[in-house]
Amino acid sequence: MDREEQVLFAGFGGQGVLSMGQFLTHAAMGEGKNVSWVPSYGAEMRGGTANCLVTIAEEEISSPLTENPMTAVIMNRPSLDKFEPKIQPHGTVVLNSSLVDRLPERDDLNVLQLPVTELAEKMNNPRGANMILLGAYIQKTSVVSLDDVMNNFDVIFKGKNPKVIEKNKEAFLAGVEYARKNWK
Repeated sequence: MDREEQVLFAGFGGQGVLSMGQFLTHAAMGEGKNVSWVPSYGAEMRGGTANCLVTIAEEEISSPLTENPMTAVIMNRPSLDKFEPKIQPHGTVVLNSSLVDRLPERDDLNVLQLPVTELAEKMNNPRGANMILLGAYIQKTSVVSLDDVMNNFDVIFKGKNPKVIEKNKEAFLAGVEYARKNWK
């Protein structure tokens, strides 16, 4: 990575949006990169809006904030409506097509979509939708090393129930596999 990578994660509270950002932050820290994680959420929490901005860089991060991220990982339609105009030209949008019923209107964006809610339900793990999306995103972008993520999964989820860790790992790997098969 030659430059800063800024990734916006957005969705409803309760979809694990902030957790996706924290996961990516910990994975990047594990690789010795400089990182920042800036959360934002509505007062209503579960069901309200939530987003976070993750910045990853080899060098010192000049500012953890941006109005125009290069990448947005979007879990729901209201988040796409809100953040689509802010993504940098030629940026990437990763969509949960289970809950986002339209494609971006801009034609200068790279769009990656997968039905994460449906995939999570098929796995009997509805709370794993965020990990499926994150696994696919990391597989596609290599923003952090997949091997390092897998080797540090227990560290990233330190203190969690082993069954929860295993379900998250399965969901993450399902996303990785989806990206390998469907996103060239």
